[in-house]
Amino acid sequence: MEQPLTPRAEQRLKQRGGKHLKPRRHRSVTRKQAQQKTQLRLPLPADVPVPGPNIPVPEPRPTDTPKADAAKTGEQKKGPNTAGAPDRNPEEKSRQEKQALPEPPVPEPSTDTKSEPEPPAVAPTPTPKPDIAEPEAQPPTVAPQPPQKPADADEKKMLPDPRSADLPDEKMPAEEVACRERLKTLGVEFEEHKAESQPEIGCSIPYPIVLKDLGKSVAIGPGTELNCKMAEATARFAADVIQPAAKAEFGEDLKSIGQASAFVCRPRNGTRELSEHAFGNALDIASFTLSDGKKIEVGPAPPEKDAKFLNAVRKAACGPFKTVLGPDADPDHSLHFHLDLEPRRHGGTFCQ
Repeated sequence: MEQPLTPRAEQRLKQRGGKHLKPRRHRSVTRKQAQQKTQLRLPLPADVPVPGPNIPVPEPRPTDTPKADAAKTGEQKKGPNTAGAPDRNPEEKSRQEKQALPEPPVPEPSTDTKSEPEPPAVAPTPTPKPDIAEPEAQPPTVAPQPPQKPADADEKKMLPDPRSADLPDEKMPAEEVACRERLKTLGVEFEEHKAESQPEIGCSIPYPIVLKDLGKSVAIGPGTELNCKMAEATARFAADVIQPAAKAEFGEDLKSIGQASAFVCRPRNGTRELSEHAFGNALDIASFTLSDGKKIEVGPAPPEKDAKFLNAVRKAACGPFKTVLGPDADPDHSLHFHLDLEPRRHGGTFCQ
């Protein structure tokens, strides 16, 4: 409350030093102005000290002040306080700061007419599968056909040979009978064997025999099955060539011959042609045994005396036999001599 002016205020004040001071101007305050000032003032809280009579109290900011004044108020707060003026009421300061903050934007209603469908309250249950047994697989009405034969399958078959069709007659031919008579004259022991024939491959021996020895106590084994013509050529070669060569080189008689292959139904190595073994027309010799027990084996590097004997036998075989192959021919014949009676043009021979 503003206190009324006392009559003392109108009196002239004496200045120190005896000088009179000029009286203040008389300010007349109407009753209406006093009431307005009283209404604008807000009651202070009990815990805030009341300022003295000489300190001016800041007037409260109206609630309808534009937001634009918030910036000015902030600038005034940054500056230094008025001399002697205390800080504003904390509650009033907090309320003014909230008013100065920008209001959050209100979301505008969506203009999209399409709205997502709301999920159903209860999930739909799938329709149960009927308990119907699936029909069992029935076998095809038509039997499956075997796969077609490849075009190159014929290439694996042996080339035809006229001897593949040879079959035994009811009566043995005269030439076969004569051959057997010659073997007996040479002292060769042998046994008759049943005919060999494999049409699917082409092998055939219509009148085979199995040699027991080559005469003059020269054995051959094991189980040497040949045609009669090849058996006679072998027996004559053993008596005319091998026996004299063994006597000359080692001073011993030939006791036995170890054969590696006689009749075998197979093609030549690496070809589609039937081997001469498929007709009992070839013999492979792997070793020779002397009467003192010495064994001479056919090989690529035999001892010196053995090599001399083997070379003599191999060279002498080219003539009685049409094909002669040994260790120097190829790797397939590195451990034996191959001898056969394959017919060649003009009666020629092939020896390696």
